[in-house]
Amino acid sequence: MTLIKTSVLTAISTVIKVITAFVINKVISIYVGPSGLAIVGQLQNFNSIIITFANGAITQGIVKYTAEHRENIENKSKFFSTAMVITLVCSIVVGVVLNIFSNYFSEIILKSDAYGSVFVVFGFTIVLFALNTLLMSILNGQKEIKKYVLVNIISSLFSLAMTSLLIVKLGLIGALYAMVTNQSIIFFITLSFVVKSSWFKREYFTKSIDKQSAVKLGKYSLMALASALTVPMSHLIIRNYIGDTLSWDDAGYWQGIWYISSMYLMVVTTSLNIYYLPKLSEIQDNGELKKEIFNGYKIIMPIIIGLALGVFIFKELVIQIAFTDKFLPMIELFKWQLIGDVVKIASWLLAMLMLAKAMTKVFIVTEVLFSISFVVLSVLFIKYYGLVGITYAFSLNYFIYLIVMILIFRRKFI
Repeated sequence: MTLIKTSVLTAISTVIKVITAFVINKVISIYVGPSGLAIVGQLQNFNSIIITFANGAITQGIVKYTAEHRENIENKSKFFSTAMVITLVCSIVVGVVLNIFSNYFSEIILKSDAYGSVFVVFGFTIVLFALNTLLMSILNGQKEIKKYVLVNIISSLFSLAMTSLLIVKLGLIGALYAMVTNQSIIFFITLSFVVKSSWFKREYFTKSIDKQSAVKLGKYSLMALASALTVPMSHLIIRNYIGDTLSWDDAGYWQGIWYISSMYLMVVTTSLNIYYLPKLSEIQDNGELKKEIFNGYKIIMPIIIGLALGVFIFKELVIQIAFTDKFLPMIELFKWQLIGDVVKIASWLLAMLMLAKAMTKVFIVTEVLFSISFVVLSVLFIKYYGLVGITYAFSLNYFIYLIVMILIFRRKFI
């Protein structure tokens, strides 16, 4: 399937996801306001970290090796069985930890001990979360894009219905409960699609763990853990800093602009994850690799620039649609956030090579360094420029990151 066809299919899914996310954000903004949105953001970042640990941080590895061994049933079944064992063991351990330390996590992450029950529920559902992530990665690697997109659409619609209902009935804690249960229910839908696939056989998942497969997946675990412990953690630190030094409403404004960026960029980032990672993993010739990368720039960058300009022109309307008038102070954040978004995607087109080619050391070093630099720049710029300083830090950080990615690309592949 070509990048254009993949982009069209994922665009349909993304449009639905964007609409449902906007509605959810609207409900959150009406019922719990900017500070509540900041708390939801805290749990989202924590979830990203925990889910990565729960699936053994092998998601990207499963996509790569499923795509690489798509026609080799013996090798593929070794990876599937190994991944199943890793996922079950890790998710059960994480679930126990969440239950034991539920009140501690509530106090540290959500700034109150009133939400301990959220982490208890999460502890019991995390296994299904992890299994759903595993199956979705396999569908991606198998290039079953239509099924992958359909599951995502169902997930978005279910999330909208469940989250909205719980927020209306229970307020902020309802939003938090929805976040830790949605994907566990979607697992059963994903499973039904996988089981009906022509390539599926139960014995592919029931063999003993294969050491060689585990070692290969381990390289991706290190990279995924680097992302899980740096990117979401940097956001937790920055959001806490904003809440403590400015206000939690300000933290909510930053969370709001981050939501907007995530939503409109999703049409591209989804295509990158679904199409680019398997495609780049398959390509062995450097000439063909360069051609694929440059083709991506020609198609993707005009789209991103157009979307960013559209969001900037209609920024006030976007705030009113996605949130409420209480969020209008975030209007000053748009300019440099959107510039940073464009630079971010330009750098990601090259950064995907580190995942596709298992460049473990380089990936980990760059993830750690640029997450640290984002925190440092954010604290420095917020101190001198106020909340808008975080968008300066975001743009500058990704501009430097893009330069580094270009240097790595030229050294390794040209």
